[in-house]
Amino acid sequence: MTILEVPYKYIQKPYRFTIQPFKMTFEQYLKLKRVLDVSFCIFLIPFLIIPFVLISLAIVIDSPGSPVFSQERVGYRGKKFRILKFRTLWKDYDDKEDRKYMKSYINGGVVDHSPEDERVAKFKPLRNHDVTRVGKILRKTSLDELPQIINVLRGEMTIVGPRPNVVWEVDAYKPWHYVRLNVQPGITGLAQVLGRSEISFDDIVRYDIQYTKNQSLHMDAWIFRRTLNAILDRNGAG
Repeated sequence: MTILEVPYKYIQKPYRFTIQPFKMTFEQYLKLKRVLDVSFCIFLIPFLIIPFVLISLAIVIDSPGSPVFSQERVGYRGKKFRILKFRTLWKDYDDKEDRKYMKSYINGGVVDHSPEDERVAKFKPLRNHDVTRVGKILRKTSLDELPQIINVLRGEMTIVGPRPNVVWEVDAYKPWHYVRLNVQPGITGLAQVLGRSEISFDDIVRYDIQYTKNQSLHMDAWIFRRTLNAILDRNGAG
């Protein structure tokens, strides 16, 4: 299946993503986006020092282990890097069974779960008892993603872009899924603001491909604003 054969499902109403306050080449857009990413992260750092310390203390007091969790992810054009997050799971958490669940989800094999299943979200492998008490709050408010500003400063991620998958999830990709790796991964993306956790993996990839075909400063600003609205509405991804 080629990219042109992917059946895009654009939702609710047409959004004018292509409107630009001024014209620029794609290369100029990427350079300006990088400048804005770095400037925004540097601006945030002084305001985040105290929250970082408080969150770290809360995590350590609530459960044993390091407050920061790192995991290998697949980024732009298949390049691997270690993503940083505040730890939200118990130290002895084992993801072996969840790997099977996610591989099935990627291939369209996961069906709606029952309320008794106690998963944190419709298409998430984690169950409520896997997440610490502080972790539940961090996930609900998306504060667990804050350390990724370091990944942005390193040039491994951008603020707006497709969410990066772990290596064994990428190994389960369908051939057309790999198109989403043609752009730099981000902290938030189109799939997160329009679909959140209640969509299939194929639809997530369709959103990501839609982003690769239409990315612009205007679209990035729209996604960023929608992300802030979702966080304030406490409509976290879980």
